[in-house]
Amino acid sequence: MVKKQLRKDRDEILQQTFDHAAEKGMKPYLVPYGGSSPTGALGYAFAVKEFLEQNVPADWIVFATSSGGTHAGLVLGQRVFGYKGKVLGISIDESEEWLRTHVSELASLASEKLGTRIEFTPAEVLANADYNKAGYGVLTGPEREAIHLFAKYEGLLLDPVYTGRTAAGMIALIRKGFFKKDETVLFLHTGGQPTLFANEYANRIQ
Repeated sequence: MVKKQLRKDRDEILQQTFDHAAEKGMKPYLVPYGGSSPTGALGYAFAVKEFLEQNVPADWIVFATSSGGTHAGLVLGQRVFGYKGKVLGISIDESEEWLRTHVSELASLASEKLGTRIEFTPAEVLANADYNKAGYGVLTGPEREAIHLFAKYEGLLLDPVYTGRTAAGMIALIRKGFFKKDETVLFLHTGGQPTLFANEYANRIQ
């Protein structure tokens, strides 16, 4: 309930700020939390198109999901551009129920910008919220391990909040046998490296 109220307060303040600027004769453009709007989601829909054009085999695309924009875009791109694999969002801070509902609604809205509306249902959205129990931005052992593994073996820098948690969840799923041995899993790196050097984390990742 607390999280739901905080989200409601945040959205109301954002809308009030937008309305206030408009009333003063300005021309504001409302960018919601995380950039998770129909327009923002289209970027990741077309990322699926670009991915398919590169002919990279992948049975799964695993990525960080929170406010839902990336997730909705990938779900939309999967349908529109014919990706035959599965897209799985590892939740950073939201419940699976909220993500499925919100992402399906956002993907449906984003589809309107491509022409005919596509109605997505919550059942079509794959999300896993098993690895966010510590709370948003709380660095734990699994995130630290994932950051070290990716840096050591792949030369990729993950951030402690989003990609680090996602990679930790993906590694845990691999160890549990969630993915079949003959399946290829693509980890979608959504950025965030500067967070590694934030005071809160800089001395805690070593």
